[in-house]
Amino acid sequence: MTSAGVPAAIADERPSGGLFITFEGGDGVGKTTQAALLDTWLSERGRTVLRTREPGGTEVGVLIRDIVLHHRGDIAPRAEALLYAADRAHHIETVVRPALGRGEVVIQDRYLDSSVAYQGEGRQLEPAQIRELSLWAAGGLLPDLTVLLDLDHGAARRRLDADDKPFDRLEAEREDFHDRVRDRFLAIAREEPGRFLVLDASRPPANLAAAVRDRVEVLLAGIPGAQGSVGARG
Repeated sequence: MTSAGVPAAIADERPSGGLFITFEGGDGVGKTTQAALLDTWLSERGRTVLRTREPGGTEVGVLIRDIVLHHRGDIAPRAEALLYAADRAHHIETVVRPALGRGEVVIQDRYLDSSVAYQGEGRQLEPAQIRELSLWAAGGLLPDLTVLLDLDHGAARRRLDADDKPFDRLEAEREDFHDRVRDRFLAIAREEPGRFLVLDASRPPANLAAAVRDRVEVLLAGIPGAQGSVGARG
């Protein structure tokens, strides 16, 4: 699937039959919870589901994740962006594309929009260049649906504090960093309204899950064999 603005040299059509859904948003907005709820619902309907994440969706990605999120020293912003791109290139090639080719539903926690928001805007690199880098790494692959869970930084931070876990490198950034990230996510959604479902993450989880299911049902209705009974994979 491609969209306007993707350079012709990296535009790509993914295999038909599968469905690629990503969850985006700042830290603490509830992406993992909503991905799990959608996974359960789809699996109960007989869909084969692959849940994954970036970074860290492969063995190589786990190593990269440890560097970008938990390395105690400084990482130059461009180096950080390239590490995320390396993770993405390997993950899409070895995990996501094969799953889509098998007709599976891929549910992914973070994708290229996070790079544009966090490295492009948060780190104050050029968002357009980060997007182009990410598309190149992914071979032009865009999701069928991106669910953006939007929440102001204060509310998100209170959720993270309640988890009582050490912050990673990005979670520990200052408020102005997270404000830039949020603004960029919303800007991307405005630029690509057909791909995005933007939800107020302060709503109850069950309410959010119902809104996600409604949109996914519409997408499934357009996929041949979407009602077929196959085992779940998560």
